[in-house]
Amino acid sequence: MTAFSPFEVLNGHYAQGLLLIADHASRAVPENYGTLGLEPRVFERHIAYDIGVEMLTRTLSEKLNSPAVLGGFSRLLIDPNRGEDDPTLIMQLSDGAVIPANYPMSEQERENRLNRFYRPYHTAVDTACNTMLETTGQAPFIVSIHSYTPVWKTTPRPWQIALLWDKDDRAITPLLSMLREDGSLMVGDNEPYDGALRNDTLFRHCTAKGYANVLIEVRQDLISTAEGVQSWAERLAPILAHINAMVGIHDICHYGSRTGAVHPA
Repeated sequence: MTAFSPFEVLNGHYAQGLLLIADHASRAVPENYGTLGLEPRVFERHIAYDIGVEMLTRTLSEKLNSPAVLGGFSRLLIDPNRGEDDPTLIMQLSDGAVIPANYPMSEQERENRLNRFYRPYHTAVDTACNTMLETTGQAPFIVSIHSYTPVWKTTPRPWQIALLWDKDDRAITPLLSMLREDGSLMVGDNEPYDGALRNDTLFRHCTAKGYANVLIEVRQDLISTAEGVQSWAERLAPILAHINAMVGIHDICHYGSRTGAVHPA
C-alpha cells in the first residue's frame, strides 16, 4: 500500500524562478478517515476539490518546465488555503452538505490534521520557494491555480477565467491585459472571489515575503476534459512565461494587504 502524502512536488527548472501551486488539486482522504461520513458521490463535487486543477497544473508544469507543489488531500479534511486561525479551516457544513466527521471536532484531532496534512503541504511550498531563492538569488514568481463552478446556487458565472490578487499588481496588470486582448473572453478581476484573504496561501508565502504572485481561477466546465485542459494550458503558458521574464517580477517588494497590517516574514 502506498503511503498517503499530503503533497506532491513536480520537478522543473528552478532557475526559471516560476513556481506553480495547487492547494485544492486532490480529493483524497486517508483510508482511516473513510468518507468523513459523507456519501462517496460528494467527493465528485467542488466542495471536495477544484475540478480540473490537477491536470491543468501538471500540463502547465510540463509546458513551462516549472516546478509545482500540489496539495494531496481534500479540502473537506482541512483547507490548506486558509489560515490556521480561520473558522473555515475545517468545514462542518459546505455548500449544503454536513460533514459528520468534522463535527464535533476535538482540539486533539484539529492539531492532528494540521500536523499531518496542512503544515507539511505549506512546508513543501516554503521549501520550493527557498530553493528558487537560493538557485536564482531572486524572489520566485508564484502562480496559484484554482477553479470555480459555472453556477453558484442559481446564479450563472459568466467569466471563463478570473484573477485574484491583493495589492501587489506586478503580475495582475499584464496578465489581465493579455487575457483581455482576446475579445471572446470575459475575465474576472477579483470576482467571483476576492483575492485578499488574510493568512491564506498567497498571503503566507507571497504577501508577507514580498513575492510577486497571482491566483488564477478557471471555470470548471472549461477544464473538465483533457481537451479543455490542453487548450487552457496552451493559452496560459506563454503568457506566464512572458510575465516571468519581466523586469521587477523577481524583486522583493512589500505592497501590504487590504486585509490590514503585514509583518514581513
